[in-house]
Amino acid sequence: MTIRKVKETDAKAINAIYNDYIINTTITFETEKLTDETMEQRIHKLSVQGPYLIYEIDGILVGYCYAHPWKERAAYSKTYETTIYLHPNYQHQGIGTALMKTLIEECRKQNIHALIACIAGGNEASCKLHEALGFKQVSHFREVGKKFGKWIDVVDYELILTDMNLH
Repeated sequence: MTIRKVKETDAKAINAIYNDYIINTTITFETEKLTDETMEQRIHKLSVQGPYLIYEIDGILVGYCYAHPWKERAAYSKTYETTIYLHPNYQHQGIGTALMKTLIEECRKQNIHALIACIAGGNEASCKLHEALGFKQVSHFREVGKKFGKWIDVVDYELILTDMNLH
């Protein structure tokens, strides 16, 4: 088991995991599979903005997570949004918890003040993961996305990392 920083050469494995979510779930609101090249471009852009971590078992990439700026305006510069995806065969084994704990620590080191997790309605595993890590639900938007012919809610969770007066 290894948690490490992403490399652009991880794009194919990351894309395979993500595309499975696109075509089989409402966890992501994307509706069209991505090419490996598109994922490589996303990885490059996101990994320079904040921490982007990989979880490997015996050299096989089984999950990833990252944090990126939540909004573009300057006043939001210390608030980041988190994302996590695991290969379906590796869920419910503590991998998500290990990845997110490491991501949270990396964000603390970068003096990020708050983390936001935007979770598709019905994704109870992600809600429970974030709650177990100390995130609190701060919003519930109803029927804001439509995929596979059904309306999907979004719930936002927040974790405050630092005392703003210190930074």
